[in-house]
Amino acid sequence: MGAGRAIAAEPVVRAVTWLPRRWPEWRWFVWRQALSCLFPVCIFVLLAVTRWISVPGVPRYDALLIGCLLVQVVLLRLRYETMREFGVILAFHLIGLFLEIYKTHYGSWAYPGFSWVRIGGVPLYSGFMYASVASYICQAWRRLNLRLIAVPNGSLSALLAAAIYANFFTERIFFDLRWVLLALVFLHFRRTYVAYGNDRFSFAMPLWVGLLLVGIFVWLAENYGTLSGAWQYPNQRAAWQVVHPSKMLSWFLLVVIEFLVIARFKQRRHAPAGSAGQRSGGR
Repeated sequence: MGAGRAIAAEPVVRAVTWLPRRWPEWRWFVWRQALSCLFPVCIFVLLAVTRWISVPGVPRYDALLIGCLLVQVVLLRLRYETMREFGVILAFHLIGLFLEIYKTHYGSWAYPGFSWVRIGGVPLYSGFMYASVASYICQAWRRLNLRLIAVPNGSLSALLAAAIYANFFTERIFFDLRWVLLALVFLHFRRTYVAYGNDRFSFAMPLWVGLLLVGIFVWLAENYGTLSGAWQYPNQRAAWQVVHPSKMLSWFLLVVIEFLVIARFKQRRHAPAGSAGQRSGGR
């Protein structure tokens, strides 16, 4: 099962299991998942270290920014990430930062600490939260040999991603359409599976299930971030509380955007000439 060989018309074999069953399969799966999570794990470590250890004269948020930049440089030097992947990750850093500026302006959440390096009241390290999710998806795509089965229309996928992102801004002006968009995501990807594995074994699960699992893990990570005091929601000012479960929906929709953009990037990077609209996968 080579990467980069999923054809839109390829039938879905429902007999294939969603997850590994035997120990060698789990070992392969868990190890590659761990490798794919290296960037997010580094951010977790930085959040913990900067909470308890301060650098004289350097605000915590700026120390986080310096730490994230150093991690990014090291990962590039070690060739953990390619320059093309770095370009995608940088794009999501900017996309996330723009969303942060808008949301904090309206009080959706806040960064209570001081920082020298900020834009619109938002410390620049915040963009790395979104970039780390993009890094995970890029790494998982390559290390798990992801390929998509029954790929929906690319133009409709792009339109759906744009509508999801726009709704994060327009929900305060017009209606909040996230539940409508959620239904459209399920409808659009109802036949799409994500397959992964190697030459000895393979697995496949509905794409929406995989994205939902990622969204749940990001929500759990956000609880850790707010618990560490890196940012806070209005109901956490007096005392920390669990981030509202409704935020899982927001993260799920954001993960959909990131996955669609990265899938398009991988498709254009590796699909043979003339087949870009039919294949998705690869390194």
